[in-house]
Amino acid sequence: MRGSLFLLFNHTITRSQEMDARASLGVRRIVSPPDSIRQIWGQVPPDLPAIGPYLGPVCAWLETEAYPGDHVLIQGDFGACWLMVQFAFENKLIPVYATTAREALEEHQADGTIKIIHHFMHRMYRIYGA
Repeated sequence: MRGSLFLLFNHTITRSQEMDARASLGVRRIVSPPDSIRQIWGQVPPDLPAIGPYLGPVCAWLETEAYPGDHVLIQGDFGACWLMVQFAFENKLIPVYATTAREALEEHQADGTIKIIHHFMHRMYRIYGA
């Protein structure tokens, strides 16, 4: 099915992200990667000098499942993101990332420490390179 958003990131998509993807990107279907791909994406080895071959199964998954014009939400390891954004452009997919507004609340504790609570709120999707 065309009009899909493929997920390459280490979180669960939120309701507001899903609603925005449907409204602003026009996607009809949101596709989570299979567990094997999720594991590869979430555990990029920090000691590999080159990760292109490591990401081969991720590329193969998108080559099999995605159609030109589909969106791919790409967030995670910087090097992996860079490679997958290139891959997306080369395969006529649309790479996007989610932007957020952040709020930090500080709570001063009785023992003199400070507890910080972060709130992240989805704002929009942005196309890589735009």
